[in-house]
Amino acid sequence: MNKKILRLAIPNILSNLSVPLLSTVDTALMGRQESAAYIGGVAIGALIFNFIYWSFGFLRMGTTGLTAQAMGEGNKSSMANILGRAIVTAIAGALMVLLLQIPLAELSFGLLDASVEVEDLAKEYFYIRIWAAPATLALYAFMGWFFGIQNAIYPLILTIVINVVNIICNIWFVNYLGMKADGVALGTVIAQYTGVAVALALFRYRYFDMVKYMSRKIIFELAAFRRFLALNRDIFFRTFCLIFAFAFFDNQSAVQGDLVLAVNSVLLQFVNWMSYGIDGFAFATESLVGKYLGAKDWPNLNKALRRSFIWAMGFAVLYSLFFWVAGDSLLYIFTDQENIIKVASGFLIWMVLFPIFATPSYIWDGIYIGFTASAAMRNAMVAALIIYLAFYFAQQYFFEWGNNGLWLSLLVFMAARGGVQWVVYNKTIRVA
Repeated sequence: MNKKILRLAIPNILSNLSVPLLSTVDTALMGRQESAAYIGGVAIGALIFNFIYWSFGFLRMGTTGLTAQAMGEGNKSSMANILGRAIVTAIAGALMVLLLQIPLAELSFGLLDASVEVEDLAKEYFYIRIWAAPATLALYAFMGWFFGIQNAIYPLILTIVINVVNIICNIWFVNYLGMKADGVALGTVIAQYTGVAVALALFRYRYFDMVKYMSRKIIFELAAFRRFLALNRDIFFRTFCLIFAFAFFDNQSAVQGDLVLAVNSVLLQFVNWMSYGIDGFAFATESLVGKYLGAKDWPNLNKALRRSFIWAMGFAVLYSLFFWVAGDSLLYIFTDQENIIKVASGFLIWMVLFPIFATPSYIWDGIYIGFTASAAMRNAMVAALIIYLAFYFAQQYFFEWGNNGLWLSLLVFMAARGGVQWVVYNKTIRVA
C-alpha cells in the first residue's frame, strides 16, 4: 500500500510544487518593482481568478472521483463519457466567463477594499488573463480524468510544461520587455493554451482508443448528466466557501494597508508551497479510495486511508521544521524590500504551525472526493467557514489582535475543516 500511495503521490507532489514555484516567481518579479502595490495588484488579480476558476474546481475533483470508481468497476464506456461530460461542461463554463467578464470584474473590484493603485494594477492583470478561461477549464477536466485512471505521470508532465512556459514568459516579459502586471498575465495565458495542446497530444498518444466508447447520446444522457452536475454543484459550493475564506483573508489584509497586504501575500506563498505538496497525498488518496470503492475492496480502502494520513503528517512535520529553520532566509526569495521582510518575519510562527493544523483537512478532502460524498464535503466546509468568521469577529471585538488575529483565524478555519470532516465521515460515510 505504501508503494501504491507513493507511486501516485510523488509525481503529484512534483507537479503540484511547480504551481507555487510559478507564484513564487511572480511574487519575486513584482516584489522587486518600485512599490509594494505591484505585489498587491497581482495578488488581488490572482485572488479574483481563484474565485472564478476554483469555482470550476469540481471539473477536476468530480471527474477524478467518478472516473476512479468507473475504473474500479472496469467500465470503459463510463470512463470515456465522464471525460466527455467534463469537457462539455468546461467549454460551456468558459463561454459564460468570457461573456460575463465585465460584470464579474465590476462586482469583484467593488467588493475588495484595495487602494486605487493596487486596483488599477489588478484590473490590468484581470482583462488579459481572463482570455485563458477556455484553456484553464479544459485542463481541469483532463487533469481530473488522468488522476481518476491512476495516471499521475501525465498531470506531472502537464503541470511542469505549463509552469516552465509561464515562468519563462513572465521573466521575459517583465525583465526584458519592461512589462509589469500585464506581462505576468500574458505569460499565464500563453502557458495555459500550451498546456491544452500538450494534454490533447498525450491523450491521443495513449488513450485514443477511448474515443470509440464516447457517445453523444450517453454524454448528454439526462440521468448521468444530472448526477454529474449534482455532484459538481456540491463541490462548486464547497469550493466557493473555501475561496471566500481566503478572499476574506486577503480583503482583511488590504484593509490594514498595502504593506500588510504585501506581507500576507508573501507569507501565503509559504502556505502555497505546503498546500500543493501535501495535496500530492490528497490526490493519491482520491484515486485509491475511488478505485477501491468501485471494486468494493474495503480492507484496502481503509488501509489506504490510514497510510495516507501517516505519510501526509510526516511531510507536514518536515514543512514545519523547514519553515522554522529557514523562514527568514526564504523571505528574501520573494522580495528585496526591507520593510516587507522586517514585518513578515514577525509572523513566521504561523508558517511553522500551519502545516500541522491544516494537513488533515487536505487528506479528508481526498477521501470525500474518492467517495464522491460531495454533499457531506459541502456541509463540512460550510460549518468550518462559520467557525472561521465567528472566531475572527470575536477576536477582533474582544482582543483586537490585528494581523496575528487574522492568521490565527485562518489556522482555526483549517483545523475546523479537518475536525468537522472527521466527525461527518465517522457518522455518515464510513463503509466498513
